[in-house]
Amino acid sequence: MTESSAALDDTILAELRKIDTPTITNVVATYPKNPLCLGLYNPWTENWYTDTSIRCLYPEMGPVVGYAVTCVYGLPDPNYSGRLSFMNVIDALDAMKKPTILVIQQKWPPELHNKAGLAGEMMVSSMMAVGCVGLLSNGPSRDIDAIRKLRFQLLLGGVTAGHGEMAVQSVNAPVSVGGMDVAPGDLIHMDENGAVKFPPVHAPAIVKNARAMLDDEAARLVLLRKARTATEVRAASSGGAYTPKKE
Repeated sequence: MTESSAALDDTILAELRKIDTPTITNVVATYPKNPLCLGLYNPWTENWYTDTSIRCLYPEMGPVVGYAVTCVYGLPDPNYSGRLSFMNVIDALDAMKKPTILVIQQKWPPELHNKAGLAGEMMVSSMMAVGCVGLLSNGPSRDIDAIRKLRFQLLLGGVTAGHGEMAVQSVNAPVSVGGMDVAPGDLIHMDENGAVKFPPVHAPAIVKNARAMLDDEAARLVLLRKARTATEVRAASSGGAYTPKKE
């Protein structure tokens, strides 16, 4: 990556952080018939955004954007344990373009899944040291008050106070978290609404189209907030993403 492309990348990431996640999903795939939508996925059949099992812990932080580093955690396996550790996760975060978001798929027996408070203040501080700005996981974590002070975003399956012995099962292999399939290097955008992923190459177009979509929505909202009849609502909505197109 050249210095100029790195600077452009930083600019694009900064612009993405100004946009809410639902608008990003609108441009990525939600409205395939809208000319501003890139149609990167079939919106219903592909797993490209998170579902209601994921909770944002710090909604006041606003949008967070980063390159995905992935790993799987579960119970120690006597046939495999010792081959990987949290330091392998740190190495993967360190090697990825910055900023990063760590995506952890937690694989526990059902009776343990909601009790594994995986990433606490120590793990998060280690992750932040190598450029990580957020964690997305299908299971719980802990130390919520301490991590809030670090300005590090958490999107989780919940919170709990403790855990038992655990082990890293894979690093930088594709994972599925909260209904979203993630590969290493995907760009993740997340806020209090959830998370969405897309290939980084599309980031400039997503920023451009999202701005245009927000401008269009702002103009329509002015009219909708003045509307007092169905005719006025119909006129304000005509041609927008929420109205059906005439064949």
